[in-house]
Amino acid sequence: MTSKVVDTAVPALAIEAAVSKHYGPNASLADAKIIVRPGTVHALVGENGAGKSTLVKILAGVVRADAGAGTLVVDGKPVELATWDRRAARAAGIGIVQQHGSSAGTLSVVENAVLGTEPARGPLVVLGETATKLRELGDRIGLPVDPFARTEDLPLGAAQRAEIVAALYHGASILILDEPTAVLAPVEVTGLLETLRRLASEGKTIIIVTHKLDEVHTVADDVTVLRAGATVATMGNGEPLEVAAIARAMVGEDLPPGTPLEPPPASAPSMLVVTALTVPGALADVSVTVRRGELVGVAGVDGNGQRELALAIAGLVKSSGAVRIGDRDVARDSPARRLAAGLAHVPEDRLHGGLVLDATVAENLALNRRDVTGRWQINRAAVRVNAVKRIAELDIRPADSDAIARQLSGGNQQKVVVARELSRPNLRAVVASQPTRGVDLGAVSKIHARLRGAAKSGAGVLVISADLDELLALCHRIVVLLRGKLVGEVGGEALRGANAREQIGLMMTGGVPGTAGTSVPAESAPATAPERAP
Repeated sequence: MTSKVVDTAVPALAIEAAVSKHYGPNASLADAKIIVRPGTVHALVGENGAGKSTLVKILAGVVRADAGAGTLVVDGKPVELATWDRRAARAAGIGIVQQHGSSAGTLSVVENAVLGTEPARGPLVVLGETATKLRELGDRIGLPVDPFARTEDLPLGAAQRAEIVAALYHGASILILDEPTAVLAPVEVTGLLETLRRLASEGKTIIIVTHKLDEVHTVADDVTVLRAGATVATMGNGEPLEVAAIARAMVGEDLPPGTPLEPPPASAPSMLVVTALTVPGALADVSVTVRRGELVGVAGVDGNGQRELALAIAGLVKSSGAVRIGDRDVARDSPARRLAAGLAHVPEDRLHGGLVLDATVAENLALNRRDVTGRWQINRAAVRVNAVKRIAELDIRPADSDAIARQLSGGNQQKVVVARELSRPNLRAVVASQPTRGVDLGAVSKIHARLRGAAKSGAGVLVISADLDELLALCHRIVVLLRGKLVGEVGGEALRGANAREQIGLMMTGGVPGTAGTSVPAESAPATAPERAP
């Protein structure tokens, strides 16, 4: 790719007069502004609920700002926010790849790319030329795509690549990416960040929403920090970016450092034992043990069996094999009986597996918690007292137990799930699946502290995460899942070594051969159990 000289004196995109956006009485944005220099990578950071996604959706015409609020300038030309929509934004060269994607899963990559602008020859839609262009464009920028693959069949990283290529195919000169690395393996993250830098050197303007400050430091020229819906800091403009200063601006204070726990002794009893666990088509003969006081990480690129591992341990998917919690064999037990045996389960999908979205925060914090609600009749006073305590523990915002879960930001929804699960009585084992996905820096710190606290109190904690940095910061051992099988393990001094990240990252992508089944032996648990229904 060749570098392109751009006129940095004229902003590529700017909200010069502060913009606001209310949803009912709640303000998502109250005093937000941003100025993005052309040909740069501009990071937008802030805590969950700070308004980042709302701001970029306004820039891309996906949502509309409050009437009479804000001034939007594109390539030096003011535009009317009152009429600014997705079509106008696309015509102005703005493309957006949203956090959870916006493609129709049943359509192919090329069909999604032309949706609404289908090329036709007479009555027939002709896709061949578009498919060729998508493939060539993807290869040229280092984001290869299969134009005829059905989107729902693609791994999340490949689906994201397809959306980026489609946006550029439509002529986007300003590309907005909302949490683009959340679902990528380390090697994929490195490749994407390199591609973004190359695109900027070609004259493209990149806006990246992210919680990962190491990525900001690696890729960004400038940073805008939002807090509580307002812009509180702008950094860069030719000056070096300081991660500590960005973090301080995000949360309003210095974050306390995480305190690594000492590994448990080899004699510590096992709190979670999984033996020969198999889910047809997803998981094959997986065995792993987590001792009292131990944090064990499961690394892997999304779609390699992590989701099924968590669901099988929780009894929520048909499987064979054995699961023991503490000294109790739960292989034939229902999900409810597994919870009663001392299991806490933070599901990967909080929206469909962790929350009742139209229930209140207080009600969600009491789901499947008979110790809170009472056995025969709901104790509403106890439900409210529990909610007040849990809201304070994890700083759930808004601090309103009667707020509807659907109205909370994604990070605060996650804090509700974590607060409920990790406060269970008689806690013996925790399975936390993607516990901080889409969660801001301050909330990550609080959730990690709660996971460490669960281990310190005597539980065995299994953390399943596609974020390798999270596992390295949190765990005593890390095992790697690839194509549904355990392919290796790193622990002890090797986990703290200089090349641990590279070694695990290569295992995650099949770059080096590992040794299947190298986790701690599963003691005397039975080798198999009969299949069971969810």
